Amino acid sequence: MIKLGVNVDHVATIRQARMTYEPDPVLAAGLADLGGADIITVHLREDQRHIQVRDIELLHKTVFSKLNLEMATSEDIISIALKIKPEQITLVPEKREEITTEGGLSVTTQTGYLSAVVKKFVEEGIHVSLFIDPVKDQIVASKEVGAQSVELHTGKYANVRGDKKRDALLEELVEGSRYAQSLGLGVNAGHGMTYKNVGPVVERLEIEELHIGHSIVARALFVGLKEAVWEMKEIIHKHYLVKKLSEQKRSG
Repeated sequence: MIKLGVNVDHVATIRQARMTYEPDPVLAAGLADLGGADIITVHLREDQRHIQVRDIELLHKTVFSKLNLEMATSEDIISIALKIKPEQITLVPEKREEITTEGGLSVTTQTGYLSAVVKKFVEEGIHVSLFIDPVKDQIVASKEVGAQSVELHTGKYANVRGDKKRDALLEELVEGSRYAQSLGLGVNAGHGMTYKNVGPVVERLEIEELHIGHSIVARALFVGLKEAVWEMKEIIHKHYLVKKLSEQKRSG
């Protein structure tokens, strides 16, 4: 079964809009756990515009499921992550002016540095994933620098208009997931996933984890976070069953 990682960054975004103490992303993570989240994902940015170091420290102590820390490769953030030791880190590109992560990490242009960074975390027993576009060169480079998993960037698929373009981008993700698996990498996916577009990703890609944030937090405004997580889990489960039934028919 595909695991659901719930990103609670946007809860912190609301808190930081007033620079106050509520809503608390740590409390949100607990509700997400109760709703069935398998993983709690947070992005500690260099400018700490939403998630704070305090949040990571408390989440590591209180999250019942796995804590996945998205982070850039700056020395300050690396030091914080090595001190807190989350179960998993996902290295992502980061620009100060961006609203959200705009694309995958360029592993091919920084293999030496990334190899050293990945080694530090692996030696501490922390699982390392790299957030990349579904491109063969980036997948190969991810394997070469020692990453254990890759998270395929689904943003282009999620945001494109037109069925033909969307289908083509989905095929790129399918091929990327298969190729990464063939190299022995774990495969995750995320970015821009919603209740409406997640189905084809579940049915077509060979993945272990799906990381979803904005759509779940947006839905939670109307139904509550626990229910919003549960609804996404139900959708993933339904499409996963469709996938397995289809595989059985083809093999039988």
